[in-house]
Amino acid sequence: MTTPPGDRPLDLVLFGATGFVGNLTADRLGARLPVGARWALAGRREDKLRRTRDRIVAANPGAPVPELIRADAADRDALRNLAERARVVITTVGPYLEYGEPLVAACAAAGTDYLDLCGEPEFIDRMYLAHHATAVRTGARIVHSCGFDSMPHDLGVLFTVGHLPEAVPLAVRGVVRGNFTISGGTFHSALGQFSRPRQRRRALDERREVEPGPAGRRVRATADPPHRDPDLGVWLLPMPTVDPLVVARSAAARPDYGPDFTYSHYAGLAHRASMVGAIVGAAVLIGAARVPPLRRLIGAGIPRGHGPSESRRARSWFTVDFIGEGDGRRVHTRVSGGDPGYTDTATMLSEAGICLAFDENPPTAGQVTTATAMGEQLLRRLMDAGISFGVVGGSEPDHAG
Repeated sequence: MTTPPGDRPLDLVLFGATGFVGNLTADRLGARLPVGARWALAGRREDKLRRTRDRIVAANPGAPVPELIRADAADRDALRNLAERARVVITTVGPYLEYGEPLVAACAAAGTDYLDLCGEPEFIDRMYLAHHATAVRTGARIVHSCGFDSMPHDLGVLFTVGHLPEAVPLAVRGVVRGNFTISGGTFHSALGQFSRPRQRRRALDERREVEPGPAGRRVRATADPPHRDPDLGVWLLPMPTVDPLVVARSAAARPDYGPDFTYSHYAGLAHRASMVGAIVGAAVLIGAARVPPLRRLIGAGIPRGHGPSESRRARSWFTVDFIGEGDGRRVHTRVSGGDPGYTDTATMLSEAGICLAFDENPPTAGQVTTATAMGEQLLRRLMDAGISFGVVGGSEPDHAG
């Protein structure tokens, strides 16, 4: 019989601790975990794990020292043992369609909370179909997309809804802008998704057949064709990412999003020419991803497990603007930070893990979103960690219609 989570020897395990984002997350956990926390670093190479641990200990004298656990993403017995020893498991090992399912299965069966950085809609939907019911039974919280996909958008909408009237229809649009380099893992995940449009659609349709909708309420994720935003003064390009799906699932689970909620998600571009170039570039990349030799050639240019220099990351930034409307009121909010693909993703992931392990969170289980599993508690943690959430210019009456 699996040991109850409260009686387990480890509060938190970071799996994939020696990759690029894994190392950043390990450093962040070493600096932020509370005194007395029991945690571990897990991965394939014990020598690399030791180097990571030694660096953390040297940088944080007096902080809790992590144990080391050797485990491979394909070793189901090792992953089961890992999950049964921990209350919370964080994983940075992707692409998740290739490597993620055994750990999700182990955590769901053991009643262990699970977090990842996944931005792969097909994987998320397949994990819902395969393991949501088990996680509900065991009490595990399976939380995907705990990095730039999709935390600024999910919690940014939660923040925005908190500044709008209650119990009325609401519409929110999110607009992403920035200057940053995406991670190798994210790029390979995207290539994998682009190469599997039919499988992705099938997984989504199968999930919709079995997932209950919000009782007596309506929730939609939509987007208009490319156009100029009258409030922000930028060109809007719809983004077919996992983010609007995550926001819609949070809205479906949270009645405080109102009786009729709509979310739309865009990239914001300064010039029409930039928008046209982005459309053409995306079309070429999607087409090439469906040809295996071209996909391998493109993927070789951005290796997994590597990332930009610290100086390049220091110059990176992102903003997500939200325009929310309801009952004649309009509010403009903004989430902003530094390097989203690496530095701030490590911050988001580590703060989510600490939040699940040590905070009083809403009672929930199964596959849930960050806004559902942690909500306002995680929002406060991210603000304390340096991610900015704020209102731009205050709210005003909506005279648009």
